[in-house]
Amino acid sequence: KFKLMSIRFKIIIGLLVVILSSYSLLAILTSIYVDKVLVKEVQTRVRYDLVSAHDIYNSYIDHTDQILKAISIRRTIYSPLEKEIKGDLGKVFQNIYNGNGLDMLTLVDSTGRVIYRAHNPENYGDDVSEITIINKVLKNWDPIKGTIVLPGDVIKREGIRLSNQAEIKIKDTPKSIPATKKIEDRAMMIAAAVPFISLSDNKKLGVIFGGILINKNNTIVDQIKDKIFHDQIHQEKDIGTATIFFDDLRISTNVKQKDGERAIGSRLSKQVYEEVLKNGNIWADRAFVVNNWYITAYEPIHDLNNNIIGALYVGLLEEPFKQPQKIIIIFFIVMLSVTSIASFILMFFYTNMIMRPVGVIVSVSKKIMNGDLSARCNVESSGEIGLLCQTFNQMAESIEKHEKQLKKDAQMQIIQSEKLASLGRLTAGIAHEINNPLTGILTFAHLLKQKSQVEEDLKDLQVIIQETTRVREIVRGLLDFARQSPSDKELININETIQQVLKLIKGQKICQHIEIYEEYAENIPELPADKNQFKQVLLNLLFNAAESISQKGLINVITSIDRKDIIITIQDNGCGIKSADIDKIFDPFYTTKPVGKGTGLGLSVSYGIIQQHGGTIKCKSEEGKGTNFIITLPIITDLTKSAK
Repeated sequence: KFKLMSIRFKIIIGLLVVILSSYSLLAILTSIYVDKVLVKEVQTRVRYDLVSAHDIYNSYIDHTDQILKAISIRRTIYSPLEKEIKGDLGKVFQNIYNGNGLDMLTLVDSTGRVIYRAHNPENYGDDVSEITIINKVLKNWDPIKGTIVLPGDVIKREGIRLSNQAEIKIKDTPKSIPATKKIEDRAMMIAAAVPFISLSDNKKLGVIFGGILINKNNTIVDQIKDKIFHDQIHQEKDIGTATIFFDDLRISTNVKQKDGERAIGSRLSKQVYEEVLKNGNIWADRAFVVNNWYITAYEPIHDLNNNIIGALYVGLLEEPFKQPQKIIIIFFIVMLSVTSIASFILMFFYTNMIMRPVGVIVSVSKKIMNGDLSARCNVESSGEIGLLCQTFNQMAESIEKHEKQLKKDAQMQIIQSEKLASLGRLTAGIAHEINNPLTGILTFAHLLKQKSQVEEDLKDLQVIIQETTRVREIVRGLLDFARQSPSDKELININETIQQVLKLIKGQKICQHIEIYEEYAENIPELPADKNQFKQVLLNLLFNAAESISQKGLINVITSIDRKDIIITIQDNGCGIKSADIDKIFDPFYTTKPVGKGTGLGLSVSYGIIQQHGGTIKCKSEEGKGTNFIITLPIITDLTKSAK
């Protein structure tokens, strides 16, 4: 039951993982797509907003220029400028300064000397021709407008109020270029300068210079926010923001810090600095501005010499535009949860239906394990489950068939074993009966040899004694084999033992058409072994080799030494062994010989004898070309160690 439940839940979990993965991937892709579309749409809007902000910024420049041009169009001036400024002209300058939002309004003569400062009337007479915009007008006598940078010492001459407005403390900002100073005393200014010429005689009297100091002046950025973003609020935060940078320093902004103060003095990130202020490109992308993510756009601000001196920024708070994406993700999560629960319920019942035949198969398997080989899986099902049941039934039928065959084969092996046992007992009895007359013959042969004095008779008697002794040894070997006596090891010479065995089989009829080639290693050491058992192995292998050769053939018997092993190789060029049978030849009762020609025990017994001697026996054969048997015996010269 545990295994069935495990499979069931594995299927359910696997399907749920697929469903959850698919929905999750769809949710992620949809979120990415929506995010991309929203960001792209908002980014396009921000680019248009940057164009509008640029127009508002330029409108301040144009307004300043128009004011100065209106002042320059006046009645004929006859007296010196110093006298005119003390009269009606001074009042005009003061009224224009007070009513048009200018931070500076200055009249200089044709040499660049200050005649009148409306923003600081008490200070005059100094030379301001070093200011770029005034210098250009004095040279060409054409009106000029744009953005300029005023050095700190120039700002100080314009009065303490403007000097304080211009001074900004620089704040350490993450991701910005390291600051080289703590305070910025320079100022960026929207400015215009027009020539002041007498209409009566076209005399070049001087230059009217005026402008709006941008440092800490939030009029422009607030107007951009009001006109473009309509002061929209999200969770008490301005959705739209604008900033004017002097170099990488925020000098005018409505971006708020966490404490609610404007982020004056904070700095531009290095990435935007490189792209906008160094390379002069428009940069549009999402960015972390001060303490929130914004979708932003930046463009460079140039001075009168077309040098980049700052940047104009607009940005939309990203959070309000993320709301649709959050709604889509929440929708997907809800749908995912509902679908997953429904899928789990449906899959639970569906897997129960699928797994029911598997339960039947398990039940039938248990019956077969308990011995009921007639049990079958009677389940009608299509597809793989039906094929599984059909295959299982075929397997059960095959097991039942093989079980019957094994019983039959076992019975035959028992009969064969009984035959061999009876043969052993019969052999022992016959050998015992033969051994008694042989002993008598051998005794009388020795007595006759002692009495006889004839040379020829002595030779004949010696032959009788030798042959009778040999027959007695054979009979004794049969008796030992029948009794299954324990191994009796002694130091033997492998080469000599092989030669003794070959002498026995060379005269046999089976070997008359076979040439036996012998090659022996020199100085081969003696090994502890049971000589009779070892001879039995050699006889089995040599007779098998001879029986595999149907006509004329060759048997090679080779001994060699390989490091710590003695190797005996018996090769023949007989019929060989099939590759399908090569792994079975050492199994008991396995034989490829016809019935009555072998018992299938020869190689099995030989394999066991070699193993008892600590060696190995291997067979290499190719059907139709011959067979090699390789015996490997470890070199052990100490009989005591061998016995252990």
